[in-house]
Amino acid sequence: MTEYTLDAIRPEDRKAVIDIFNHYIEHSFAAYPAEPVPYAMFDHLCSLADGYPSCVVRDTAGIAVGFGMLHAYNPMSAFARTAEVTYFIRPDMTGQGLGGRILTHLETGAQEQGIACILASISSKNSGSIRFHAAHGFTECGRFRNIGEKNGIIFDTVWMEKEI
Repeated sequence: MTEYTLDAIRPEDRKAVIDIFNHYIEHSFAAYPAEPVPYAMFDHLCSLADGYPSCVVRDTAGIAVGFGMLHAYNPMSAFARTAEVTYFIRPDMTGQGLGGRILTHLETGAQEQGIACILASISSKNSGSIRFHAAHGFTECGRFRNIGEKNGIIFDTVWMEKEI
């Protein structure tokens, strides 16, 4: 069985992280953009997560095969106890428990920072993510109906939350 490590996101992860993200943009409803994003998007993702827990999953060769991060749900100080989660794993690496490991890592870091609630915004067309979050203690707390459209398909955003 291959060993995987959780590590800090580094600048040299730019290509792997964006390639993973772009896969989900092009092949699913897991990532919301309609078109692949440029590698400069890596800087934006890192800036969103600045000051929040984040990580990459590395294989034995040191290659990033997944990543996860928390970011502000809302920048107002009244919401400092709440963060939103984002994570993606290379499609050939899903189903191996890596998502759960990323989530546990992010939750531990969140608790250390006084974050007590994690939110996930999920496309209603992403039933796998909804099941994953429910299996990891998230509950549906809201749904915005018919607000998204990707590739001509209208979808809801399902909000799930977990108190940690």
